[in-house]
Amino acid sequence: MATILIIDDDDAFREGLAETVQDLGYSPSEARSGDDAFEQLRGRPAPDCIFLDFRLPGADGLAVLETLRKTPGLQSVPVVMLTAHATSDNTIGAMRLGAFEHLTKPVGRDEVAALLKRILSAQADAPAARVFPDEARSDEPQLLGVSETMREVQKRLGRAAGGDSTVLITGETGTGKEIAARVLHRASARASGPFVAVNCAAIPDDLLESELFGHGKGAFTGAQGDRRGRVEEAHGGTLFLDEVGDMSLPMQAKLLRVLQERQVTPLGTNRIVTVDVRVVAATHRDLASMVAAGTFRQDLLFRLNVIPLHMPPLRERVADILPLAEHFLANASADTARKHLSADAQRLLATFAWPGNVRELANAIERASALAPAQVLTRDDFAFLSATRDSADDPIPLALLELPLPQAVAQLERALIVHALSASGGNRAEAARRLGISRQSLYTRMASLAMSDASV
Repeated sequence: MATILIIDDDDAFREGLAETVQDLGYSPSEARSGDDAFEQLRGRPAPDCIFLDFRLPGADGLAVLETLRKTPGLQSVPVVMLTAHATSDNTIGAMRLGAFEHLTKPVGRDEVAALLKRILSAQADAPAARVFPDEARSDEPQLLGVSETMREVQKRLGRAAGGDSTVLITGETGTGKEIAARVLHRASARASGPFVAVNCAAIPDDLLESELFGHGKGAFTGAQGDRRGRVEEAHGGTLFLDEVGDMSLPMQAKLLRVLQERQVTPLGTNRIVTVDVRVVAATHRDLASMVAAGTFRQDLLFRLNVIPLHMPPLRERVADILPLAEHFLANASADTARKHLSADAQRLLATFAWPGNVRELANAIERASALAPAQVLTRDDFAFLSATRDSADDPIPLALLELPLPQAVAQLERALIVHALSASGGNRAEAARRLGISRQSLYTRMASLAMSDASV
């Protein structure tokens, strides 16, 4: 039976709420202050939920909540804040400290019943704590993915890291092109050298030459002294040219010469600087089509496209969606009690089209994690994705659309089962619970998909 702790110095309200909680089939306990509550909690199991009043003798409700969030064993207990007079400050203060909900007195029976049902069902859906491969929080860039397409990317990147050849990374916006470039740099012999990134689309064309190659004093109005260019700054390391397809034709000609000669001449000088850099370029544009249209130099494309590396869109790597989501969630909640995804949230994320690719997924997880009142993120916490889904021409992943219906369903089902088994450490009963099906149903589905533990 779930236990509910009520902390309130208003005897009539506290006793009335305790009676309501008991009538609903739960076990209430009562405290008149924060000190009283902590005395009761000492040495006992944590309650399943706490109702906490703002105004208390001694430490107020916010101070009590802050202490709860720092107390081992109580950090993740859902707390419902109560107040007779809700204000912007006390509401924001409560939510900032991780309150599940903020209610204004008086509180009706139906409201209490619905709230407790929400809280306790979310807790029942909470997966056991676990660590996914590659999900540990790290400031280092990580090119995560378990799908076949991403494994091929990782293999090619690993091979490219063994040399100094120029790499051209292509892919839609948000697929992780810069992450791939940083991982390549870190895996190469140049890892101890600088990684210098230049967004060619973000710098006006008349300033890009100076940005890349540097300039001498008096080269143009405002040039008060000599300035090293980004190419020279990357000496001994890696130069990452993002959105190289947005570069004008005159700049393309100048970049081509640098790639050929490995020398730069700062603007307004006759000084030649020899540089030792590895160039990694990236673009979301179709450079071959641009060559045909006369807007991109063919000889520059040849120079850049020595080792091509294509970053697949997220809709074509369905198996990576949930591991990526768990990784981003681990990072988003690393400084607080760890949050998790419910089964219905996992289904939503796995079947969403993700037009913004990995970047959109990361932002969605960060947003939901920051605003969700509970430790378990449900489908409702991702309701903001509905607008994107409704406005999209087709919310189904493109890779699935190209398959016959039975194969598409089987592919998605297989990905969800693999993830559930991985998340539960191979425990089929736990995997079935996460998927919302019976264990026998899981066995049947695995058999129909010709899946075995060895294939997971």
